[in-house]
Amino acid sequence: MNHLALCLSTTLLAFAPFAAQANKALAEKNGCLGCHAAAVKLVGPAYKDIAAKYAGQPDATEMLAKSIRAGGTGKWGEMAMPAQSKLSEADAKKLAVWILGGAK
Repeated sequence: MNHLALCLSTTLLAFAPFAAQANKALAEKNGCLGCHAAAVKLVGPAYKDIAAKYAGQPDATEMLAKSIRAGGTGKWGEMAMPAQSKLSEADAKKLAVWILGGAK
């Protein structure tokens, strides 16, 4: 591995915990944690259950981000998830990556 690649990958690993905290803050800011938790079902499914449902799907991030923005009903029971249309596509993808990665 060349020196530049090693430096870049080390830097990215060093900042990974900060990115996870930023994504949790994004979830808090947008009210996600009022209905969802990492490990237990609240009003909506636990993030671990969402991650398990999407596991192994190559387009999981895009599908989940779209679902976050569009909302819906019937995927997790009768309770509808309201559309989060004010959330940007980029922020929806950040949340999707965070959720699929264990919401830590």
